Amino acid sequence: MVAVGNNDDGQCDVSGWSDIIAVSAGYYHTVGLKRDGTVVAAGNNDYGQCNVSGWSDIIAVSAGWHHTVGLKRDGTVVAVGYNKYGQCDVSGWSDIIAVSAGSKHTVGLKKDGTVVAVGYNKYGQCDVSGWSDIIAVSAGGDGLKRDGTVVAVGNNDDGQCDVSGWSDIIAVSAGHYHTVGLKRDGTVVAVGSNENVLGEVTGQCDVSGWSDIIAVPAGNAHTVGLKKDGTMVAIGYNQYGQCDVSGWELKTVEK
Repeated sequence: MVAVGNNDDGQCDVSGWSDIIAVSAGYYHTVGLKRDGTVVAAGNNDYGQCNVSGWSDIIAVSAGWHHTVGLKRDGTVVAVGYNKYGQCDVSGWSDIIAVSAGSKHTVGLKKDGTVVAVGYNKYGQCDVSGWSDIIAVSAGGDGLKRDGTVVAVGNNDDGQCDVSGWSDIIAVSAGHYHTVGLKRDGTVVAVGSNENVLGEVTGQCDVSGWSDIIAVPAGNAHTVGLKKDGTMVAIGYNQYGQCDVSGWELKTVEK
């Protein structure tokens, strides 16, 4: 495992991890899913968001601001960490096939294509009960539909929910104030704020020249793209070196 960025809380201390098949980065912590279905975590643990050592049979993980969510093989969900807004109240969920942890809320995609959500809802980011035919979710408020279109709910002050015109999308990811979509042809589209919280232009939406992309995670104010050849590109806020991925190359792990 490799990691770059702010490491004040040890969230980048992952060099000793092995047999990892999936990772998720929260605000101050990082979570890794191991091949055997157990989970490891590094970083800030003020709210118990790193208390995942007892988890088992996990098939997906997602790290929020101060909470961590795990999807179990049987379609149920577990969560630990900050729960002031009920973002960890997922014990009653079932038939879940994907999870996404937001800043203060959690979203789950059900087997039938509908979506459930719990947690902070000031901006309507949990108003997903009417969604259908969804095949992927991002807790920033986005749902990818089976036909390649995208739906979005939540704060739209910066146009981050203006995705109704998108088509041929195969993956979506939402940052704090921007949304990114990966198109079937390997190009990328983005809407929303192109600045950081300080009002500085950081360019996280300047992805129009990207090509041959196969995955696009969006950070708080930066965007990362994984290319078909295993290399990576990144753009946006880079005060902590979170975009310094130019030397990285994805290696295929033998199963």
